[in-house]
Amino acid sequence: MKKLFLFIAFFFAISNLTAQIYDPVSFTTSVKEIGENKYTLSIITKIDKGWHVYSQNVPQGGPAPTSFTFQPSKNYKKVGTVVEPKGHEVDDPVFNMRIKYFEDKAIFTQNIERKTSDAFTIDATVFFMVCNDNSCLPPGEKEIKFTFKKSDVPVKNEETATIATEKNTDLAVKDESITKQDTTNNTTDSVTIASKDTPEILKKETETASGKTAPEESLWTLFFFSFLGGLAALFTPCVFPMIPMTVSFFTKQSKTKAAGIRNATIYGIFIIVIYVILGSLVTAIFGADALNALATNVVFNIVFFLILLVFALSFLGAFEIVLPSSWLTKIDQKSEMGGVFGIFFMALALAVVSFSCTGPIVGTLLVQSASQAGIAPIIGMLGFSLAIALPFALFAAFPGWMNSLPKSGGWLNSVKVVLGFLELALALKFLSNADLVLQLHLLEREVFLAIWIGIFTALAFYLFGKIQLSHDTPSTHISVGRLSLGIIVLSFVVYMIPGLWGAPLQYISGFPPAKQYSESPNGFGNAATQNTEKNALPEGAESGPNGIATFHDYDKGLAYAKKVNKPVMIDFTGYACVNCRKMEERVWPDPKVLNVLNNDVVLISLYVDDKRPLPKEEQVVSKISGKILKYTGQKWSELQILKYKTNAQPYYVLMDHNEKDLNKPSAYNPDINAYYEWLQEGVRNFKK
Repeated sequence: MKKLFLFIAFFFAISNLTAQIYDPVSFTTSVKEIGENKYTLSIITKIDKGWHVYSQNVPQGGPAPTSFTFQPSKNYKKVGTVVEPKGHEVDDPVFNMRIKYFEDKAIFTQNIERKTSDAFTIDATVFFMVCNDNSCLPPGEKEIKFTFKKSDVPVKNEETATIATEKNTDLAVKDESITKQDTTNNTTDSVTIASKDTPEILKKETETASGKTAPEESLWTLFFFSFLGGLAALFTPCVFPMIPMTVSFFTKQSKTKAAGIRNATIYGIFIIVIYVILGSLVTAIFGADALNALATNVVFNIVFFLILLVFALSFLGAFEIVLPSSWLTKIDQKSEMGGVFGIFFMALALAVVSFSCTGPIVGTLLVQSASQAGIAPIIGMLGFSLAIALPFALFAAFPGWMNSLPKSGGWLNSVKVVLGFLELALALKFLSNADLVLQLHLLEREVFLAIWIGIFTALAFYLFGKIQLSHDTPSTHISVGRLSLGIIVLSFVVYMIPGLWGAPLQYISGFPPAKQYSESPNGFGNAATQNTEKNALPEGAESGPNGIATFHDYDKGLAYAKKVNKPVMIDFTGYACVNCRKMEERVWPDPKVLNVLNNDVVLISLYVDDKRPLPKEEQVVSKISGKILKYTGQKWSELQILKYKTNAQPYYVLMDHNEKDLNKPSAYNPDINAYYEWLQEGVRNFKK
């Protein structure tokens, strides 16, 4: 039990992992010889399910058309123009015109004539706009490249060049225009579309204080905590007893020790393969369609809450999640084949048999990683399965180590129960996200903390042996490890209690709702102070994080900034944004930072996931999607995307009264000194 405290960090940190957005369109290229000196350049466009790009020919006033620009060169000559596939034509009710678009896959071709036998490349640029049924991303550019190798075959033309003989050469695509920005712990997502007018800071991955790029750091974090999740799964009654049984089977059934180690290693590799395939399937199913919805969509958050609630109840012993027994019977029969195929089905049998214990952990990981970009579910399953697979190979190589393994017993069920309590606490975060986005105020900060205090108090009593569940083995004493973990959990409960009276609780910032989303934002018993501050606020402003006067309307905030002659700080934020809360609760309260925010700038906080309906007179047609903007958050999201080519939150902009940036915008930056210097730089530039 003393190892269990390591796993608490896993469940606390895993919900902070970012739901990054990735580009739903990818381009690959190929070259095909079609005759003497003649080649066809193919641009294979793969489009994620639910998205589409438009034709090269779009009527004026419609969406941005797709276009291709080839860098001129003496090494080749274009023959004709780019030919596009058939596509689909629809009568678009928004643009009131007939528009052609492509979905799933589209191949554009351009014929050329080669003019030299020397090696050369053709650089080209694709300009495009991608949309789905809900939204459009800003128009972007991607660079593509076609490579021709040196040829010894003469070219018979007026320039005595030579012709290349290579055919059907598949080439890598240089794709630097779409980058992912860090939302490591952010519940809103980000996509940065680079174009000719995109600020240089947005053309590079955001760098954190550690110097690592955000996507790399996010995936490494995901891998690390997924590995911890795998270790937690090892210490469950469905997996732990299988280790000595399986290792003994391989070592005793193999003719030599080397063969036993080899078979156990292959077994472990197949465990990794099975779970990575599962992660790949999730990646294919979710794809780009998950996007921001996984972080801010009410339905998704409620569904995730229910999924984790079911997992938690299963771990607590209310019922057992099992796969159909017929599956295991068929897999067992296959495992008797022997050889590599038999080992594969043995690994598959382990995955099926242990599902009742590993399913909730795997499900939690997939829920979290599916809301991230690209290969996140694969990375998550790689980390989880590696932790599961390693013991089988290690104990096969060093069988003497098995003597040090603790004996199976009631403590294995205790591990499941502890994990069930943690799943229950994590589930509440998703329900809180839905409440925050809808601004229902049903699960305010005090209520959230009260429920967490109740959950972890019950966990502490369970660890101390004061609560027993139906599947527990009766015991007359508790181990030192269990006692130690109980003390840690009880200490955590004591730490949370002052939060009911307004304590910041920085160690868990981002989990509970923000202090201002509270029955008493200034703490119990401070109503008078709250009313005094409210009366002193500028007209149109509210008391925001840390009591800072905050505008939620762009025009009102800008007008006030002009009146008091201060620069504007725009805070693109979200109700369900974890990193936003971390900045507000860890960085903004610093005295020097708070002084600037209170006295030197006018803060305008724009919530991009605000679901409150816009007044009819403010409901306009989106310049991005062509659809009516119905909600307040859509209005601010459109402003951010159009002006700053990103929808990352948090995103901070310092600007003057002419709406010109005073310095480079800043994203999530937990380095207090660096953030303070950024604020000072903008204020100094405003005073020049």
